[in-house]
Amino acid sequence: MKKLFAAIAMFGMFAFGATQSVVAQEEVEAASDSVAVVDSAAVDTAAVEDVVATDEVVAPMEEESFHKELKTKFIEGDAGFMSLVAVALVLGLAFCIERIIYLSLAEIDAKKLMAQIEERLNAGDIEGAKTVCRNTRGPIASICYQGLMRFNDGLEDVERSITAYGAVQAGYLEKGCSWITLFIAIAPSLGFLGTVIGMVMAFDQIQAAGDISPTVVAGGMKVALITTIFGIIVALVLQVFYNYILSKIEEITSNMEEATISLLDMCMKYNLKK
Repeated sequence: MKKLFAAIAMFGMFAFGATQSVVAQEEVEAASDSVAVVDSAAVDTAAVEDVVATDEVVAPMEEESFHKELKTKFIEGDAGFMSLVAVALVLGLAFCIERIIYLSLAEIDAKKLMAQIEERLNAGDIEGAKTVCRNTRGPIASICYQGLMRFNDGLEDVERSITAYGAVQAGYLEKGCSWITLFIAIAPSLGFLGTVIGMVMAFDQIQAAGDISPTVVAGGMKVALITTIFGIIVALVLQVFYNYILSKIEEITSNMEEATISLLDMCMKYNLKK
């Protein structure tokens, strides 16, 4: 019986020791895992910081390289012809900006203006209607003022005055557009001229070298193609602005026609009341 108790006691001590060793091993493994997680997190953070820093450095380098490449291509395209293309772009944009500002100032609320004129005419205040037109900017107000100047001369005189002065105002709206079309045509023409001259230069170099070398041919062809590309780009940019200007002119012209018809109707009603 004593031997049995001794055996059980020894077995219990052995099991307790084995359990303690397993627990200690698990604690060591958990500590190792936590250290590994911390290390991996630190590595990931450092990697992210490196990527962000790399992106911040690469972006300015790419932007700088684009401007540098543009300048390089401009110089390689023969400064003489590329300068002419650049002048065409600057002058064309100047005319476009001037027309856009003028047309933006010429736009008004035509319906509001005609309502104010009709209110004055219904009250029999023709001078008040003229004052409204004088205090309003734009071609629509100018046409209405010219019509009101002939208001007492009859409907035919009013219509004749409106038609004549409307043609004058339409000419003002289209003023300078011919120059824009000129620069749109000149820009690609200068590019094509540079292309032809570049081809001639390439053949001259081939003749001087006495051999058709790819390097010699590529130099002249490169100059020719660069001038053509820049000329076409300038023409496309100016064409976009020109089409926008035409749309503004059409809108204002439509409002002018609508306003003249409304003014003639007002004149007819006023004469019938008299």
